[in-house]
Amino acid sequence: MENNGKYSSHDKWEAVIGLEIHVELNTKTKLFSTAPNRFGDEPNRNITAVCTGQPGALPVLNKEAVHKAVQFGCAIEAEVAKFSKFDRKSYFYPDSPRNFQITQYEYPIVKGGKVIAEVDGAEKSFAVNRAHLEDDAGMLKHFSTFAAVDYNRAGCPLIEIVSEPCIHTAKEAVAYAMAVKAILQYINVSDCNMEEGSLRIDTNISVRLKGEKTLRNKIEIKNMNSFSYMEMAICSEVARQIAAYEKEPQKAHESIISPATYRWDVEKKETVLMRRKESADDYRYFPEPDLVPIVLTDSYIEQVRQALPELPLQRERRYVKEYGLSTDQAFALVSDKQLADYFEQATKECLNVRSLANWILVEFSGRLKELGKSITMIGIDPQQLTILINLIEKGEITGRIAKSVADEMVARPGADPSEIVSANPDYQPLNDKDEIKQMVLSVLKENPQSIADFKSGRDKAFAFLVGQVMKMSRGKASPQIVNELLKQQIDTL
Repeated sequence: MENNGKYSSHDKWEAVIGLEIHVELNTKTKLFSTAPNRFGDEPNRNITAVCTGQPGALPVLNKEAVHKAVQFGCAIEAEVAKFSKFDRKSYFYPDSPRNFQITQYEYPIVKGGKVIAEVDGAEKSFAVNRAHLEDDAGMLKHFSTFAAVDYNRAGCPLIEIVSEPCIHTAKEAVAYAMAVKAILQYINVSDCNMEEGSLRIDTNISVRLKGEKTLRNKIEIKNMNSFSYMEMAICSEVARQIAAYEKEPQKAHESIISPATYRWDVEKKETVLMRRKESADDYRYFPEPDLVPIVLTDSYIEQVRQALPELPLQRERRYVKEYGLSTDQAFALVSDKQLADYFEQATKECLNVRSLANWILVEFSGRLKELGKSITMIGIDPQQLTILINLIEKGEITGRIAKSVADEMVARPGADPSEIVSANPDYQPLNDKDEIKQMVLSVLKENPQSIADFKSGRDKAFAFLVGQVMKMSRGKASPQIVNELLKQQIDTL
């Protein structure tokens, strides 16, 4: 199996993947109580009688959570239900103080819809089954000799977004999940902070022989909070299931893979069994008696739809059309709203927007990768990046000098690129044609074979000669002058 999410060594098998994305909404208070909906506070501070399931405590629905769910439904072109209601889902675990979750089982608030994501440079549409409102559980924390429960998260509002089983590779799963995350951020319904648990993904995976129409038993991998780990987990689980089926080809497939819940072990890089899978009957769903149904009007839904901002897919297509970016560049930018906003600010007065995108996504991203940060987080103003790009475009510095300037911008956030260049003699570009000509003559004298190769039609030989002159000038010579003088001198030979 390859690591790119395709299972080329198992061409007769097909993975079938569905994602359940749990998103904490950024409302001020919880879904059914007035307790603050806030991350990072001292344990068990943000709680009320409702959060902790005290006898007689009654839930009261947060209207803002309903509004945010409707926003998401409109954003994915789904049917927003004018009638939806809540149900009780029974399960017994220390982080669930009521011993049941309030969710939407039979009548969800969002039905259907689609999410379009970029996969290998092409747009692909993924079908959404439903999205429903529910409240979160608390957090069980394990210590050396005991376990404790923090109920601050209990009752926080969630929407669970359930895809159809229409995903077939790990790469598609990541693209879909990233597209959903971007939509949520653009409509400002969640911060989607995966490290804090604001966005968690349950991955349902089965495999079947190509051509089969029915689904085989699936495995669920719980609470993935990293796209890279999710990709690894899917690849690992698909390979495991295929190996299990191929080991016993005569055996009925139902007896080989049993429905179960797994977790991803980061250290071992493999899925680990948690428990055998429950069925819907085990949860004993029944209508929530303490909450009335949600009833929405057509005018309310349309009002929410009309108020939607520009969505990531619209922004991506605009970047390709307006700025000439590749689909990969556009997708990488719009997938992070903060980064896309930064890019847009930097485009003002920028002389080369495609170069700007490349510097953000490649040059600065590479410099900041080890720090685990992006350019939006370290204090480099978008206008400073624009200045750097324009210095290159005007020929005032070479690309090589620009890379050194970028190093200093990362080391000293807030420093003006123009001032960095003027303060360092080594950053002054070399435009003296006579001086550059001497370097050109020296390089040509030392590389007669490259001259012959270029004359015989090998363009790479000319690029090599350019590189040698730039190396001799320590990257300071104007590339335009170098190209011009090289061609002139070669023509005279």
